Amino acid sequence: MLDEAKKRTRILQERMKDDGIRKAVFTDESSIAYLAGFWGYLGIEFGRPTMLVVDVDDAPVVITPLMESEMVGAMTWVEDIRVWEDMGERTWGKALAGALGQTPKDIWVEKGTLPAIVRNHLDDTYPGVPLRDISPVLGAMRTIKTPFEIGIMKEAGQIAGAMMGAAHDSLQAGAQEYESALAVIDAGSRKAAQFLTDKGWDRFVSPMIHNLQILQSGADASMVHRRASVKAYQKFDPVYFCFCNMAQFKQYKLGFDRMFHIGDVKDKDRDVQLAAIEAQQAAIAAIRPGVVAEDVAAVANEVYRARGYSTGYRTGRSIGVAYLEAPELKAGDKTVLRPGMTFAVDGGISVDGLTAGRIGDSIVVTETGVDYITQYPREILLSKG
Repeated sequence: MLDEAKKRTRILQERMKDDGIRKAVFTDESSIAYLAGFWGYLGIEFGRPTMLVVDVDDAPVVITPLMESEMVGAMTWVEDIRVWEDMGERTWGKALAGALGQTPKDIWVEKGTLPAIVRNHLDDTYPGVPLRDISPVLGAMRTIKTPFEIGIMKEAGQIAGAMMGAAHDSLQAGAQEYESALAVIDAGSRKAAQFLTDKGWDRFVSPMIHNLQILQSGADASMVHRRASVKAYQKFDPVYFCFCNMAQFKQYKLGFDRMFHIGDVKDKDRDVQLAAIEAQQAAIAAIRPGVVAEDVAAVANEVYRARGYSTGYRTGRSIGVAYLEAPELKAGDKTVLRPGMTFAVDGGISVDGLTAGRIGDSIVVTETGVDYITQYPREILLSKG
């Protein structure tokens, strides 16, 4: 992992040189993980900025709280680690100034994700110095995944498959939603642990699956992003599991969704779910190098129209070390697809207050079409109990 991160940083420096960029400040956790190979667990939400400063010619600099510096030093390939403290003269602002210099002509940052505390500091410390956006430069690199990255994502796909299998096994009338969530966390964590060792960089990767399970059942299935509750399943209930904020491994995130039905399925629920599956499968069948991103979405939308449904969902989003990357499979995105791009591709219909049909998989674009990263049957799924 660290060798890969080091190579990426060198490629970024070459692109910065081509674009006349002297220094760039990275504050987004996914970008720091991508370039420096480490991440923290108590970050900017605790008032503790961690930053990576990349110079076009010199070695990069990590700025991190003193309390995390030992762990960060063991996780990253970057040698220049500058620490700061909550009290006294060793502030993160001074550490950043030391890395940027006193009179930068401009400062390149990730504008879309720049924390307010850092933005305010830069505005106050460097008045009149323009902030420019480095995100498109790094984003272009992250669009195409290397075989190494795809290998990690496929491990994440196996973990996600174990999670979905546990979700399926947990379903029966009378069981409660939160019990399914616990089963998912347990199965995913145990599967992730099988890919890890307690040696080297691996020892900093936690196998624990976390975040609140997105789960809706019964009439609530038409909602989006409700979390698991104490609600008990009843016969005929549709039950929707979304792992889009949980299926991840070594910082690589996937999209993965399935809809199940308790005991049996009603005709309306079947019709909606089959429409979602058909739309998703039509979109995936349309994906191949040279196709324009928005045209994939158009294929799915035509299925919805033919079946009498409409949807406000995009058909897919690029995935990687962030939950949402570019490009997206939606109207207006004219990106031409290339081998190595990875997407979460969804089928989704909501009938407010009644039911829904949903399915989602992660795929990688190949030279001839696609390869699935996630695997679970793409059909009407009934509970086993």
